[in-house]
Amino acid sequence: MATERIISADAASPREEQFNLALRPQSLAEYVGQPALTDKLAITLEAVRQRGEPMEHVLLHGPPGLGKTTLAHIIAHEMGTHLTVTAGPALTKPGDLVGLLTKLQPRDVLFIDEVHRLPIALEEYLYSAMEDFKIDVQIDSGMHAKTITLPVQPFTLIGATTRAGLMSGPMRSRFGLSHNLEFYSEADLLNILQRSAGLLGMGNDGGQGAEGPGGQVREPEAEDSQHSAPGPPGPWAPALSTIARRSRGTPRIANRLLRRVRDYAQVKHGNRLTPAVVDEALQLEGVDALGLDELDRKYLRCIAEVYEGGPVGLEAVAATLGDDAGTLEQAVEPYLLQMGFLARTRKGRQLTRTGAEHLGVKLKARSDDAAGLF
Repeated sequence: MATERIISADAASPREEQFNLALRPQSLAEYVGQPALTDKLAITLEAVRQRGEPMEHVLLHGPPGLGKTTLAHIIAHEMGTHLTVTAGPALTKPGDLVGLLTKLQPRDVLFIDEVHRLPIALEEYLYSAMEDFKIDVQIDSGMHAKTITLPVQPFTLIGATTRAGLMSGPMRSRFGLSHNLEFYSEADLLNILQRSAGLLGMGNDGGQGAEGPGGQVREPEAEDSQHSAPGPPGPWAPALSTIARRSRGTPRIANRLLRRVRDYAQVKHGNRLTPAVVDEALQLEGVDALGLDELDRKYLRCIAEVYEGGPVGLEAVAATLGDDAGTLEQAVEPYLLQMGFLARTRKGRQLTRTGAEHLGVKLKARSDDAAGLF
C-alpha cells in the first residue's frame, strides 16, 4: 500500500525534514525527554570541553522519529564544532568515506544515519579511523598494489540506526556510548508541542512562524535558538494534550499532526484551537483517539473478522490486505504490540481482548494455550 500515512514515524519528504529542522532544539537545555541519555551526555560533554578532547563515539538506536538526528546536531552545537551528515546507503565505495574523514577538522562530528546499512568493506576503514585516527588506503591492485596511511583529525562518530541488531559486533563495540531511545510520554510530547506552537507563532501572528508566507520554512531567529519559544496561551493546552495523546509517543508525528491541525483551525475555525477542533481535524485525517489510522484498523479488523481473532500467519494477513508483509511488520505491528492490541504467538498473530474491545467486536473463547490472552 503506497499511500502516505500521517502517523508514520519516518520522514515523509525533504520538505518535512526542512520544516523539522526549523523546530529542532539547539542545545541540551532545550531538548525534551530521554532524561537518562541527556544526563550522560551533559556530563560527558562538559568533561571533554574541559579537556579539549573529542567526545567518545556515540551509537543511538531506536524507532524512527525519536530525535537521533536532533541529538547529533545538539552534540555538535555543544562541542562548538562542525557537523557532517551522511547515511549508510549513500556510502558505497571507500573513496566516499575517505573523502569525508580526511576533510574533518579536530573534534568535528560525523553523523552516519542508518549506520547498519554501511557496507562491511567500509566498516574496515572506520575501525582504524575510530580507534587510531588513521586510514590505510590501498593504491592500485595486484603485484603493484601499495598501501598508504592517511592521518585523520580526532573526531566523534555518531551512528544512528533503527535496527541495531543488524550491526556487526566489531562495529558496535567501537562506540563508547550506546543508548536506546524510548518513546515519549504524553507530558513530554505536550512540552514539545508547546515549544513548536510557539515557534510557529500560533496565537501570535495568525499562524506564521517557522513556516512563513508562501510556505517557505524559516530558521528560528538567534534568540529562538538560545531559549525555548514561549508556549501558546494556556487555554490551548487541552487541545495540544489531545494531539499529544494521538502522537504514538513520537515527536515527529506530534509536529506533523500539529501542522495539520493548525491548517484546519485556520481555515475552518478562524485559528480557534480547542479539543473539539483537534478531533475534527484528525478525524478528517483518519486518526482516532488512540493514534490509530485506517491501515491499523484494517489490520485489526482483518484478524478479527476474517480469521476470527487468530492466530494467523503474517503472510496470510498481508495477502488478504493486498499489502507487503515487511511493511506490516515494520510500520503497523510495533505500535499495536505496544498498545496491547496484538500478540505474537508461536502460532501466529492474535488479537487480544483489549484490541477486540477497541474494535467493538467479540471473540470466541479458546481452550488452547493462547486462551489466556482473552
